Formats: sequence, structure tokens, C-alpha cells
Amino acid sequence: MTNIKNILKKDELNRDDVIKLLSVKQHDEIEEIKSASYNTLIEFCGNKVWLRGLIEFSNICINDCYYCGIRKSNINLNRFLLSKDEILESAKWCAEKGFGSIVLQSGERGDEKFVDFVSEVVSEIKKETISEKLPSGLGITLCIGEQYFDSYKRLFDVGAHRYLLRIESSNEELYYSIHPAKQNFQKRIECLYMLKEIGFQTGTGVMIGLPNQTLEHLADDIFFFKKLDIDMIGMGPYIIHKDTPMANNTTQNSELSTQNYLLALKMIAVTRIFLKDVNIASTTALQALKPLGREAGLEFGANVFMPLITPAQYRKDYQLYDGKPCIDDLADECYDCSVARINSIGREIGFDEWGDSKHFRKNH
Repeated sequence: MTNIKNILKKDELNRDDVIKLLSVKQHDEIEEIKSASYNTLIEFCGNKVWLRGLIEFSNICINDCYYCGIRKSNINLNRFLLSKDEILESAKWCAEKGFGSIVLQSGERGDEKFVDFVSEVVSEIKKETISEKLPSGLGITLCIGEQYFDSYKRLFDVGAHRYLLRIESSNEELYYSIHPAKQNFQKRIECLYMLKEIGFQTGTGVMIGLPNQTLEHLADDIFFFKKLDIDMIGMGPYIIHKDTPMANNTTQNSELSTQNYLLALKMIAVTRIFLKDVNIASTTALQALKPLGREAGLEFGANVFMPLITPAQYRKDYQLYDGKPCIDDLADECYDCSVARINSIGREIGFDEWGDSKHFRKNH
């Protein structure tokens, strides 16, 4: 049996090494992986945690993903689109609180009217948040799905400089088991290449614990991140939403949830060890499974934290999975809670900084 310590001493891991690390179940071996990941984080990225104010500005979506609570066919929610003023107010609040960056996230749409709206919002945020501390305004990450090349370029030109487009699984067969056939796997990969070409700091990510997913799939996901030269990663455990097709044929008990939670933490750690200087988010889904889940994500090698800033009256209608935390909190409460969580584990918060990916900056 391969010794975990020997694997962790390697300069570069191979696929079998990654699978072995993901497979460990003994507490002491998990702690070794956690320690190695944290040491890698400190060496390549430092101790800071980057805050990203998460503004979920619309739950209108053209896609029908089998796992997602805001899928087009779900009739059990109120659809919304925040006004430009509502988004701008939230963004300015973030800037005043010391957030260096925000994430504008929505259901996926690619129509011209929507792209016009987002372009206008981004441009306005950049102008309205310029200050002595943020001479170029807030850093802006977009997470609004597949677009045409010209639309991506336009969004980049008005000031968005990071883009998250999750693949959910880099295995084509597994991808189509959780998406309708018309949501094309190759198109999504092409979009990631477009984003790289335009100059975005490019992010993607996967769900962990999907039905029929193997450790080999997850190891290949990590190699996929490397192949595409990804700058930032957001991934977390798969959690059922009751109003989805996958809820009808998937069982999720407490034992399986705990297993997926630990596997998600190992994925963060092994991705950090393997890719070293990328930004990795500690996602809300971790906290949905365990009260201190997001702190654990940071301890396993994550360095991005996204407090929920969506106006309170809209939060209940933006739930991608059941049990999402913080939907009844106000923005101030989410901010205070996030700062306390990060401080509780001895990490420094990067106030008034964009917190760009060191991996991206090294290559540009």
C-alpha cells in the first residue's frame, strides 16, 4: 500500500496519486492531506482570504439542469430580476464594507437584452465604486453562463475581469446524465476557452457526490482544471433540491451527506496540492451540510469566501439546492458572520483588495 506521506512529498502527482489521496478514509491520513494542502496554500498564496460579495441578481434561466432548483421547468418559485439600482446599491454597500470584489450571479441567459443589461450594470458599478482604496472600482466576477464570444468580449471591455463557468463534471457521459442533451458539453468547454482567449481570469468547478460519480471521475476533473489552465475553482458537495428530476431517483441520507462533505474537503485539498496557486472558494454548500463547513473549506486549502449580499426578499427564490444557509439573514448579518468565521480560524481578510488569482498574475 502506498504511503500517503510519500505521495505528499512528490513534486508532481500522477493520476493514481490523486485517486489514492481522494480515497483515504482514516482520520490521521485526512489530517496529513489537510496539513499538506494548508502548507501549500501559505507557500503559494499566503494567509489571506478574499471576500467576494455574492449578488444573485436573477433566477430567470433558459436551462433545465436536472439538479438545479432554479431550472426553467420549476414552477414553484417566483422569478425575479433585480433592477440596476438594486444591484448598484448592493455593490456600493460592499465597497463601503471593505469588500474588494463582488460576484454577479444569475440563471443562464444569452439574449441581447440581458447582455445589454449586465454590461450597463458592470459599467455603472465600476464608475460608482472608484475610491482611494479601490482606484479601479470593485473587482467584478460574472457567473451568468454560456455566451457568444462577442458578448464575453463586451462584458470584459466594460470592466468585468473574472468569470466563473462551472462544468459540474468534466466527464462527458456523467455531464449528460445531469443535463438535457441540448445543453452541449463541448460548447461549455469552448466557452471556457473563449474566456481564456479574451483575458478573463477563468473559473470553473464540479459537484462532488453525484450519482454514478467515481473517484476516477473526480481525479480527471482535477487534471481537467490543469489542462485548461484554470485560474479559480468553485466546487462543493451535491445536495438535492426537491423540485428537480434528480430528487426523484436519488437518495441522500445523513451518512451519504457526511461522505460527500468529506470528499468535497479532500477535493479542495488535493486540488490545492496539485494546482498550488489558483484561487479556490469555500462554498456555501459545505455550510449547508455542516455548520462549520466553510471554515473547514478554508482549513483544507480554500482562500475565497463569498458572503451572501442578495437583498433578503429575493433569497428564498434563489436556492439551487435544499437547505441553503443564510436565506433569512440580512447583508450586514452575513458580513459580520463571515468576518467572525474567518477570524475564528486565524486567517487574515484581504480588505479593499481584488484578490486576483496568483496563478493568473504569474502568467500575465
